[in-house]
Amino acid sequence: MATKVMMPEMGEGVIEGTISRWLKQEGEKVEQFEPILEIETDKVTTEATAEVGGVLLKILVPEGKTVPVGTVLAYIGEPGEAVPEDGEEGGGETAVPQPAPEPSPAPASQPTPTPVAVAQKVPGSDGISQVKRQYTGRISPVVARIAAEHNVDLNLVPGTGRDGRITKKDILAYIEQRDAQRQAMPTPPPAPTAPAPTPTAPTFPTPAPTPAPVATSGIPGEIMALTSMRRAIAEHMVRSKHTSPHVTTVFEVDFSAVAAHRQAHKAQFARDGVNLTFTAYIVAATVQALKAHPMVNSSWSDEGIILKREINIGMATALEDGLIVPVIKNADTLNLLGIARAVNDLAHRARNKQLRPDEVQGGTFSITNHGVSGSLFATPIINQPQCGILGIGKIEKRVKVINDAIAIRPLAYVSFTFDHRILDGASADAFVNSFKDVIENWH
Repeated sequence: MATKVMMPEMGEGVIEGTISRWLKQEGEKVEQFEPILEIETDKVTTEATAEVGGVLLKILVPEGKTVPVGTVLAYIGEPGEAVPEDGEEGGGETAVPQPAPEPSPAPASQPTPTPVAVAQKVPGSDGISQVKRQYTGRISPVVARIAAEHNVDLNLVPGTGRDGRITKKDILAYIEQRDAQRQAMPTPPPAPTAPAPTPTAPTFPTPAPTPAPVATSGIPGEIMALTSMRRAIAEHMVRSKHTSPHVTTVFEVDFSAVAAHRQAHKAQFARDGVNLTFTAYIVAATVQALKAHPMVNSSWSDEGIILKREINIGMATALEDGLIVPVIKNADTLNLLGIARAVNDLAHRARNKQLRPDEVQGGTFSITNHGVSGSLFATPIINQPQCGILGIGKIEKRVKVINDAIAIRPLAYVSFTFDHRILDGASADAFVNSFKDVIENWH
């Protein structure tokens, strides 16, 4: 009996996925646990593996199409074995592993570490609760949040998901159409918070569900189709700039002590199968600075500043087609070896599209090591709803005056972009000074 390949559940709030690429074609042999396709969500692109071996008999969902979780994507079986035409009957097992679903809390808000000084409530939870009171149908946390942020009555939004469910694509299309109509009015509508009209550039048409022919070619003069990842990045970045008043402070940090320690211990870490990089030291120093300044490990809400118990460090990682931020959970419980191992693992799996959605969620503070691409310093955008993000420039030898003498030291510009609602200049500088002190006095 042919075995179904189904769209797997990929985390809480993820109700659909896009077939990014089939790695196997009809008629090709498939080994057990071999990657057979790439699935793209608004959070991550990951490979799906086959739970059984055989031949890929039929592909039911083409590349570029977005379908709900549980949809039959293909069949694996013996050569010549018959499969149902509609993909709904036949085959009792699934060929793509279905992760056990985690218990979903009743509220629509995303899970947040328990605050120290305020009630357990995430920013905007009142607005989300109001949305759920107005709309009685089933909606995902992502849809509820977007509806609350953009003041959308979900009863007016047509749903194209399973059983008429409203998807993220549906509500974004509704907001785009609504805002376009408002822009066409002679008098602009009142906007209490004066947000930008929409994250999507108004001069670009909405791409069709199937990829444009030049989606990856980048030919000048052509329109390049947007991936789900690029759309998610655009939405998140624009929302962040409209949410937090961004301020950036820049320090120069001497990495001499870290460079000496790394040189002395690289071989020892390699024997444990770990590549000791500067990023591991940066994460460790950030953890120490966050412990000394817990206000930085927080987020803003209308009820007060939510101080986070856990220290979960997001580590921005560049991919060929975008950017992803895998999270080192409970980084404050790890020593340098544990942090270095986590950095190696997450970076490797991020670039090989092996991360799961829950591995890019739950961060309380983020770091972007943009210096690896040669950048000296930058002003990163805050990863909402966090308080700030640390940017590390290129570590290079430069001339430095020390005790009235000219010296050559490995230096880097470290920038800290912070939410001015939570931190002021003095408190932000105190945090970076703590980071600088740990790095320059490493032993």
